[in-house]
Amino acid sequence: MNKELMQQDIIGLSYEEVAAKVAAGEVNTPPEKATKTNTQIIKENVLTLFNLLNLLIGIALALVGAFSNMFFLLIILINILIGIIQEIHAKNLVEELTLLSTPKATVIRGGEQSEILVEELVLGDAMILEMGSQIAADSVVVAGSIEVNESLLTGESDSITKYPGDHLLSGSFVVSGKCTVDVEHIGNDNFSAKLAHEAKKAKPINSELLDSMRKITKFTSWIIVPLGVVLFLEAYFIRLDPIMVAVVTTSAALLGMLPKGLVLLISITSATGVIKLSKKQVLVQDMYCMETLAHVDMLCLDKTGTITEGKMSVTEVLPLTKRHLAIPIERVMGSYLAASDDNNATMQALRAHFNETADLIAVDRVAFSSERKWGAIQFADFATVVFGAPEIVLQGHELPAVVNELQLTGSRVLIVAFAEDAIVDNQLPTVIPVAAIALDDPIRKNAEQTLNFFKREGVEVKVISGDNPVTVSNIARKAGLHDYASYIDLSMVTSDEEVQAAATQYSIFGRVRPEQKQLLVQALQAAGHTVAMTGDGVNDVLALREADCSIAMAEGNDAAKQVSQLVLLHSDFSSLPEVLAEGRRVVNNVTKVASVFFIKTIYSVLLSVISLFTFVAFPFIPIQITLIDLAIEGYPAFFLSFEPDKRKVHGVFLKKVLTAAAPNALLIVANTVIFYILGQQMNIAQDDIVTLMYYMIGFISILAVLKTCLPFNPLRIFLFVTTAVGFYVAVFLFQNLLHVGLLTSVTLPIFIIAAIPTAIIWAVSTMVLKKKRLIQ
Repeated sequence: MNKELMQQDIIGLSYEEVAAKVAAGEVNTPPEKATKTNTQIIKENVLTLFNLLNLLIGIALALVGAFSNMFFLLIILINILIGIIQEIHAKNLVEELTLLSTPKATVIRGGEQSEILVEELVLGDAMILEMGSQIAADSVVVAGSIEVNESLLTGESDSITKYPGDHLLSGSFVVSGKCTVDVEHIGNDNFSAKLAHEAKKAKPINSELLDSMRKITKFTSWIIVPLGVVLFLEAYFIRLDPIMVAVVTTSAALLGMLPKGLVLLISITSATGVIKLSKKQVLVQDMYCMETLAHVDMLCLDKTGTITEGKMSVTEVLPLTKRHLAIPIERVMGSYLAASDDNNATMQALRAHFNETADLIAVDRVAFSSERKWGAIQFADFATVVFGAPEIVLQGHELPAVVNELQLTGSRVLIVAFAEDAIVDNQLPTVIPVAAIALDDPIRKNAEQTLNFFKREGVEVKVISGDNPVTVSNIARKAGLHDYASYIDLSMVTSDEEVQAAATQYSIFGRVRPEQKQLLVQALQAAGHTVAMTGDGVNDVLALREADCSIAMAEGNDAAKQVSQLVLLHSDFSSLPEVLAEGRRVVNNVTKVASVFFIKTIYSVLLSVISLFTFVAFPFIPIQITLIDLAIEGYPAFFLSFEPDKRKVHGVFLKKVLTAAAPNALLIVANTVIFYILGQQMNIAQDDIVTLMYYMIGFISILAVLKTCLPFNPLRIFLFVTTAVGFYVAVFLFQNLLHVGLLTSVTLPIFIIAAIPTAIIWAVSTMVLKKKRLIQ
């Protein structure tokens, strides 16, 4: 790369030209927003299959004048409003925080260099790209040269060198070098936009909770309409019920099948997690990634900027030769830095230590890259200066003792070497080592506490780094990682199969190339692990994209932040325990309360089928179902969902909640059938039988609330007591509206006699399921 070419006077567009292009709409407007619009949020909360089915039932009730049974629509309306308000609030917070993490572009306008948002780029802008930049718009190189990785677009991880006249694709990122480019496409004309944002390889939403609800929705949508039609026809034409009675009883059966509020509860719980994390300076770019994080049992950490602070400084410069140098190493490094366009954290630390000089004139160079782990500059009338990782620069020769000693202290060591030969095809020439430079990167103060947290929580930690494995191991030891001695140098591994085999055998991985990081993540996933990956560098992008949950540091480069689901705006990995805890809270709390919602779904389906084949009317009416929705399902579940719950997530959601709901649902069906038969045998009035059934439904459903409230704490005691008392008080106060009465001298003993064995059977079945670990 020719340095003089980079220094030519590039004026760029004038501010008047920029204004004219903005007015003409030639701006790099993103093809689609990262967040939903308010209109989209409203539509998605209103236009749902659940809402449609409930609306149709409501219309049917209105047509027959059964207005008192339409209170469930008020609950639906409240659910919709809460969902819209919560999601808009979460969206606004995300948009505010996104501004802190929005990728920016460096441009030259009117001869002046400035930093702008990528959305403000205009057609023809002169943009400066350097290592770590993600290319925001299709461009053509006009000065300098860079190596780019187009894997986000093509899937190929090999770096490609681009020279003046070569075209760059948006979505790819710069591996090394520096150049100036002209923007040739913007907005929807960009290559990445035409590939529907393939540049980011956006993953489909991976949410077990949502997938489970889709299955339930699909099931109910298949049976609810035909079953409703058959139940109505049977009531109206066979039992000869008045049309109002036929519609009311049919509506009650169908309403009970819909777990109203559970989908809302999932959305609210997730949105609440987004809001809570945003207040801790964690940007959640994918709301459902918190659920994925809750299942994580393998955490891959990048050393620099994660375990360490990412603030490197030079601590020692040690000679490796006794020969007298014609030019002192300090001046050699000063010339190297003056001629280099590399601007990573290491080079910034070197520039802070060495003064840049113009003693030597550069005639050729190879930019440093994470794939090569070395860079070189050829100077006129001097030598080629090679700078990089000791093991790579010395090409397998034994490392000097001083280098080994420094690595054992946890220092990062780089070698300065001279070569007589020129650089040919970016190949490393034969070198003579002249100096070792030791750099220190302080370990984060809370690193040990954070690593201990993950150990306690059963999350295994792997440290993956481009540095020497001995250095990384010693840093891990200082940080408190218990398995710090288990390390491997992946620069010595030649095949993908060996890399994948090493993934489960070692905890520390050194000298890792970007594509090897990706292989490690894939191997851990293939071994059955749910993998989270943290990173901040351009060499982490492939692995971040591959991980189940990707976490970037805000101080990292644009490419890493673009492909990550979470961005730590304080760039502090000690935030991760809170993120993990929030994800577990979402999954565990929804799982804990979901069984209460599914009880009604199960017994409504079973009682509807029994009614269908026995020609007996469904025993309940919509207003009675609505009270259960509100008092027993919605009220305690809403408040319990906010409780912290850091327990490790186990089992499959849908299987677990249906298993937990089944005993209660079957007990309700059994008691309902028994009460109906007793009523027939004992000539008990129909209204008294319905009252008896309804009181028992409340009792068994409250037992489910009891299970979700155990073990008790002050909040759970309050919720359980108010749920149990509140339900029966509501039945007493609104008995006329509910069309139920009070238990009589005949029905009260029946209720008590039935309640005792019911409670015993429920308790035994719960203990058996817990013993078999089918429920928590």
